[in-house]
Amino acid sequence: MSPVLDTAFIPPRDREEVLRHALWESLVAVDINHRPPAEDISVRVGFDAIGPLRICSARATAATLRRTERLARKDEEPAVFLSLQTTGTSLVVQNDRQCLLRPGDLAVYESTAPYTLLFDEGINDHFFRFPRAALALPERLLRDITAVALGPDNPIARLAFTYFSQLAVSDEMHQGVHADAVVEPSIELLRAVLTSQHGNSSLTKGPLEATLSLRITQYIRAHLADPNLSAAQIAAAHDISVRHLYAVLSRSGISLGDWIRTRRLAECRQELAGPNGRLRTIAAIGRNWGFVDATHFSKMFKRTYGISPRAWREQNHPRT
Repeated sequence: MSPVLDTAFIPPRDREEVLRHALWESLVAVDINHRPPAEDISVRVGFDAIGPLRICSARATAATLRRTERLARKDEEPAVFLSLQTTGTSLVVQNDRQCLLRPGDLAVYESTAPYTLLFDEGINDHFFRFPRAALALPERLLRDITAVALGPDNPIARLAFTYFSQLAVSDEMHQGVHADAVVEPSIELLRAVLTSQHGNSSLTKGPLEATLSLRITQYIRAHLADPNLSAAQIAAAHDISVRHLYAVLSRSGISLGDWIRTRRLAECRQELAGPNGRLRTIAAIGRNWGFVDATHFSKMFKRTYGISPRAWREQNHPRT
């Protein structure tokens, strides 16, 4: 994620102003009350964007953020913010409601109404900014769902927490064709979370199904190294049948076994050519990416790339 702002490299007397300016320019205008004195303020925050979506990942000492009535009236694009609680707890206050977020919880709040975020234990969160118009949800629904803790007891929120947590830190998904591919599914997944929590099933089914293929492939990428990764495991993680899993992937032109094998081989190829390519045996690298049979691994590698794993490593790391 870039750029990254780290107060370790900022003189104490300038930290509050630099942080306020960065947040106002990159995400939203808020008043910040830092609990510790300036010399003890510690913040490391990264800002990024995926199309119209803005991302902020922050680790910081205790603070309170307030979007006041005056700031909420600022002439800027109305936005909905998604906050993901990674560790510790925080409090979100808006529209005469407040909710306590624990690890694994998420919540939304709007830029057009005053809100307060309290981080008494420090900040370790991911924040996403969505254009409110892109969500295309009724104003009343959004008002009813702000400052409501969406936790693991909501299966769609649970899936969304995993998805957005990975999206926040996956630099390769923030640019080029990958970024173009995830904007709409990300918007639709948040719509599914909010409409399901609100109880409007007619607005939920479409977005959830529309993002299913992307969520499945994201899950597979995260578990490529698991030698026991199977269709049954993937289907169970998404609360669908194996038959439905294959149908969803087929509509996206994906053959499950080939897709997994291709990406595992690509990871092996990259590791063999990388700076640590000689630190482990070829068989160990193959096992690390799910190839339990070294002979099968070598055969698949040569069939795919036209060169054996050993020759590929020698080509990239010739012995002196």
